[in-house]
Amino acid sequence: MKICTFEAGGREVFGIIEEDKLVDVSSLGEAFLDTLARGPRVDVPDLEACPRYPYRYESLRLPIRPAEIWGAGVTYLRSRDARETETKSKGVYDYLYSAVRPEVFIKGSGQRAVGPGEAISIRSDSHWTVPEPELGVVLTRDCRILGYTIANDVSARDIEGENPLYLTQSKIYRNSCSIGPVVVTKDEIPDPHGLKIALRIIRRGEIAFDGATNTSRMKRTVDELLSYLRKDNEFFGWIVFMTGTGVVPPDDFALEEGDMVEIEIEKIGLLRNPVSKIR
Repeated sequence: MKICTFEAGGREVFGIIEEDKLVDVSSLGEAFLDTLARGPRVDVPDLEACPRYPYRYESLRLPIRPAEIWGAGVTYLRSRDARETETKSKGVYDYLYSAVRPEVFIKGSGQRAVGPGEAISIRSDSHWTVPEPELGVVLTRDCRILGYTIANDVSARDIEGENPLYLTQSKIYRNSCSIGPVVVTKDEIPDPHGLKIALRIIRRGEIAFDGATNTSRMKRTVDELLSYLRKDNEFFGWIVFMTGTGVVPPDDFALEEGDMVEIEIEKIGLLRNPVSKIR
């Protein structure tokens, strides 16, 4: 099942996608999501009476508003190499890639995230900001997996590279994350470790960057990463957990205002976001 939020009649409604229709299931409330998170054998409410609208990508909004967004770093070899290149603290990311304990960090609150078609931001004090396309895991407050989505962990590489302790400043700021376009329930993606992830950056009508990876290249499994997220922790609502990036533009590339970032993940869809700069 593909879960979404979309605009209908001037308001945002909670829904699902059925073929070429957007189905308004907001009357079922959050309990509907809890039902889906319990697994494929639960009884799903009858949706026949729910209003239906023609499918339009432009109608889609942030599919779910998480209380918190968390992430994992250096889970792909490509990410390790990029971080070692940018940092002045040589060796720290080599160690992290092979360490028993992964890097797990909080990206911020759901209020800092945008949905399909909304602008992601470049920090006003950064000259080297890049998108980071990642598989996002959508979790209940007790860390049960509801499904999977696309996440863009927009990061200021120059700020993190200056000092690893600046990680939060490089990653947590207004509109520094995009999520969407849908949440695909776990019954449709029983194994998240073989999904193609593609990144395209379009600049002035031309493709400025085009790259791809596959979640099979992750050094750590989703279950392993989640075991560290859950450890001695508690949560207060829905969570989006980003599992790391394996597609990194070259060192001489930085986002510019007016760029369009497109991230596509197999079985989930396409997330498109324009780029703006905070002033």
